[in-house]
Amino acid sequence: MNSSLSRRGLAVLLTALLSQSLARADTPTQATAPKGPAVGETFPAFDAEGLEGAVKHIDYPKGSTTILLFFLSGCPTCHKMIPEWNRAYDRRAKGIQVIGVLMDREPPGFFVATPISFPVVRSPGTDFLRRLKVSQAPLTLRVSPGGVVADVGVGLLDPIRLGEIFRP
Repeated sequence: MNSSLSRRGLAVLLTALLSQSLARADTPTQATAPKGPAVGETFPAFDAEGLEGAVKHIDYPKGSTTILLFFLSGCPTCHKMIPEWNRAYDRRAKGIQVIGVLMDREPPGFFVATPISFPVVRSPGTDFLRRLKVSQAPLTLRVSPGGVVADVGVGLLDPIRLGEIFRP
């Protein structure tokens, strides 16, 4: 009887310890939590080179919502996100401007092999991205007029979540 009781007690103790360990592993710590633009912060206007070489000023005009799509040409998750962004761009409501921001230099033929419907600019560089707190890709930002971040989507987003960001 003592042997059975000991086994049961040991099983309960191990289960409790394992549950605590898993709970701690699922909770992001300050050191491991993703950093980036946060809802409510101001996202500054910026200048970036368009694919055709002309410099474009990206700002957040009154009466218009801006969706910024940050991606890398060599990122497999970004490649999965681009068709979803294309569909969302094609269905966007009036008053929503969409701009893709390529965070790296694309290899030759990238835009031929990867059709993109939305306008794209090239990031001015890593210092620029660091200053804007953009450290992950793909990153989908909804920016309200005046530059206030209204919504943030990191990584691969399902169509429902993407629709929330692209809402009118």
